[in-house]
Amino acid sequence: MITVTITPKNGENIYSLLKKKELALRRKNQGTLHASGTRRVGKEKWSHSTYKGWVQFQQCLGGVLVAQVQSRDPDSEWQLLTSFVGFLDRHFRKSISSISLNYANE
Repeated sequence: MITVTITPKNGENIYSLLKKKELALRRKNQGTLHASGTRRVGKEKWSHSTYKGWVQFQQCLGGVLVAQVQSRDPDSEWQLLTSFVGFLDRHFRKSISSISLNYANE
């Protein structure tokens, strides 16, 4: 499991931006990351259409977004991570101050 911490610029709400972009892409039948699982306020779970695994994220204090990337196959977890970070970069580069990764002890 890899923990991704996304720090927004200028009080941007990355959580809200992610939800809106996923909805827009779903309506167009585009995108590989999509919402899945039970909906909860302040938390999301996304799956990938190609890679087996999921990304769970929630908004924290100060607008910081914390996500956990987890794959059913630990050897392919990097693919899911690359997809998620690429999604963030493509769509929200101007709204993000920093992205940090934390690898869980195995």
